[in-house]
Amino acid sequence: MKKYKLIVLDRDGVINEDSDAYIKSPDEWHAIPGSLETMAKFNKADIKVAVITNQSGVARGFFTEKTLQAIHKKMLTELKKVGGHIDAIVYCPHHPDDNCDCRKPKPKMLLEILQQFNVTPEETLVIGDTIKEVQMAKTVDCDVILVKTGKGKRTIKKHADELTGVPVIEDLANSKSLLFA
Repeated sequence: MKKYKLIVLDRDGVINEDSDAYIKSPDEWHAIPGSLETMAKFNKADIKVAVITNQSGVARGFFTEKTLQAIHKKMLTELKKVGGHIDAIVYCPHHPDDNCDCRKPKPKMLLEILQQFNVTPEETLVIGDTIKEVQMAKTVDCDVILVKTGKGKRTIKKHADELTGVPVIEDLANSKSLLFA
């Protein structure tokens, strides 16, 4: 069993319920059952936990960066209630048409996190629900797992050819069986 030093999670669809209408306020943020407890288990195993998330709702005017911080504060507060924490949260606030360097699947945010924690791609696992996380992880040579929550089932249908060799699990809580066998 491989021992990871860092687990990088997408937010919407992996940690919390996703919405095609965006998560625009703390009231709309709801953890997927078992996700927070799983993150706390990663913490207890001395694995760093980072969140990398595209948040184009900022550029689209659906919410402000201040509101995004309030959403993240709720996530951190709920996680703390079950004994967990997040070591870093990195997000891209740009619109997909902005052609920025940070928006997933581009690897800039992931590379910054690897450098911040001084870990190698081989010591890092990315868990996401879209092809963007898979592509980002593969670009940097990190292991990756796709969850069926969020946009995961759509991703499987649309990108089956790109998912060859990528483990697919029901939800974040099911990653424990892969990591703590």
